[in-house]
This record gives sequence, C-alpha cells and structure tokens, in this order.
Amino acid sequence: MRRGVKRNEMRAGWYFVLPSLIVLTAVVAAPLLFAFLMSFYHYTFVNPRFNFFVGLENYVHALENPYFWTSLGVTLKFVVLVVIIEFTIGFAVALALNRNIKFKKFYYTVLTIPLLMSPVSVGLIWKMFLHPDLGILNYFLSLLKVGPFNWLSDPKMAFWSVLMVDVWQQVSFMILLLLAGLSSLPREPYEAAKIDGAREVQQFFFITLPLMRPVISIALILRTIFAFRTYDLIYVLTRGGPGVSTEVLSYFIYRRTFMGLKPAEAAATSYILLMIIFALVILAFKYIYKSIEE
Repeated sequence: MRRGVKRNEMRAGWYFVLPSLIVLTAVVAAPLLFAFLMSFYHYTFVNPRFNFFVGLENYVHALENPYFWTSLGVTLKFVVLVVIIEFTIGFAVALALNRNIKFKKFYYTVLTIPLLMSPVSVGLIWKMFLHPDLGILNYFLSLLKVGPFNWLSDPKMAFWSVLMVDVWQQVSFMILLLLAGLSSLPREPYEAAKIDGAREVQQFFFITLPLMRPVISIALILRTIFAFRTYDLIYVLTRGGPGVSTEVLSYFIYRRTFMGLKPAEAAATSYILLMIIFALVILAFKYIYKSIEE
C-alpha cells in the first residue's frame, strides 16, 4: 500500500516538474548542445550544416588568436576589480544598514532601483552622463575648474568608466545579499562577547566574519559569474573600444560571430569561457565546504 502511494506521489511530482524540464531543455540545453556540436565542425552562415568535422581545430584557432588573450586579460582584470570593489563597498554599507538607523525603508528603496533597471537602459543613461561635451558629469567638474574628460573615448579612461557604471548598478546586489546574511546571524554570540568586554572591532573579526564566511563565498561566486558574462554595458557604452581596451570575452565572442562570420570558432571560445568559469566555481565551492566543515 505504501509503495503504491509513493509511486503515485513520484508520478505526480514528475507531472509537475515535466513542464519546467521541457522549457529548460528547449531554452537552455538545446542551444548549449547545438553550440557544442558546432564547435567541432566547419559551420558557417553560408554553409550551416554539420558535414565537415574538424575536431579541435576551432579551439586551437581560438587559442592562437592574439585578440582572445587580450580579451581574456581585460575580462580577468574587469572581474577581479569589479568583485573586489563591489564587495568592499557592499559589506561596508550592509554593516551600516544592519544597525538601528532611521529611514531604513528609504535606503532599501534607493538600493533596489539600480537592480530593477536593465543594463541597456543603464548604459544609455550613463552614456549621456559621460558625454564629453553634453554630459552632466563634465559639467559639474567644470564648475570645479576640472576637465573635461573623454570618459569613453580615451583608452585609459574607458575601462575605468565602464567599471564605475557596472559598480553603480551591481553593488546593490552585493549589499542586499550581505545584508540578508547579517540579519540572519544569531544574536547569542554577540551578547556573550559584550558580557566578556569584547569591542566592536573584535566582534567583527572573531564573530561576524567567521559566521558570514558561507554567505560571503556565495556572494562572491554569484557576482563573479555575472561579471564574466557582462556584455550589455560594453555593447552600449564602448563596443569594446577604443581599440580593444574594453573588449571582454563575451563581446569578443559576439564580434567573432557576427563581424568575423565565424560562429563555430565563437562557439569554441564560448566553451573555453565556460570551462574557465566552471573551474573557478568548483574551486570556490571546495573552499566553501572546507569552511563549513571547520
């Protein structure tokens, strides 16, 4: 009798899950499989067929392309700086908001506004703000007798401008995630530390940081994955320029597909990027599990 009930429950569970599995297969798995097969064939827009197997040739060509390594360097630099800056600002603001302060709801509302905006709209807004002649940022700097600056046209300034815009939009994600972690921490260790005469700095290093380690790790992993696939801001703000100073791998793959007309090589590059992200995520999860066991 129990076996029959369990079978019915499992069958009902599969009926509920099946629509989601079909959608995931159609939207995620099928394109991934198609791109994976494409990376091993001489697939072009002129001859879109899987009739000429080339093995790892597309991967070799991708790795031999000097622009791939330039884009990879720009991507790694962008990801590392974005994650570090956003985590530093996010943790500081989260600690401040975790206290009993006034106008908390107002601060939460302000923090959620950038997250609700699409990257394309953010890019268009900041492209106007950073315009060398008509931009409001150069106008305020001119009042201080500074500038004007070519924020998006100068090779040295463009990268930091894109970085600043990305931090402006995504730092709210880090703040809210870390704030949720801080709000869920138990109060007993802090009360015991106060009785023992521990200062706030000591409580932070010996209680808050150890307890927040899993949340911090998850926040860093998620933000790293999102930073690796940054494309919208680059496309709207700089199109990878000036030159290749802001060309991250995601935009390099786009350019290789639709400008270089080499979708198979672009697919191979996409899977190289996917393997890099997988390696980082696996290493990060191993660190998380070790920290939890400790």
